[in-house]
Amino acid sequence: MPKDSVRLALAGCTKGYVFTVGARMGDIVNGINIPPGTHLRMNGSKKLIREIDAYKDSMVALTGLMKKGQFDQTGIGIGPLRLAPAQAGTVGSGGGPSLVGEPPEIDVEGWAPATGQCPS
Repeated sequence: MPKDSVRLALAGCTKGYVFTVGARMGDIVNGINIPPGTHLRMNGSKKLIREIDAYKDSMVALTGLMKKGQFDQTGIGIGPLRLAPAQAGTVGSGGGPSLVGEPPEIDVEGWAPATGQCPS
């Protein structure tokens, strides 16, 4: 496993390449606390994503790798975007807030059906 990554086990719902984190899975402790409702972009082969997406009406459990610094909850969530303070020295920031619209990514290693239904 790369030193800049952490292995996660998450339950949630999928739609295409988007995974929405559901309630925590039992006693599984991850290196990153990702709250329910967070959207993650799944990276994997088209075949793997199609297999997972076939369960879009039911919860699935994913295991995968995520870069450690990629999940940042700085700022305020507005729908799928986050309004975050500008970083010092950011080109074109002007010192004002910035919108961060790219969801964090997870490199899917495996998956399994989980208990529960997903909202339609």
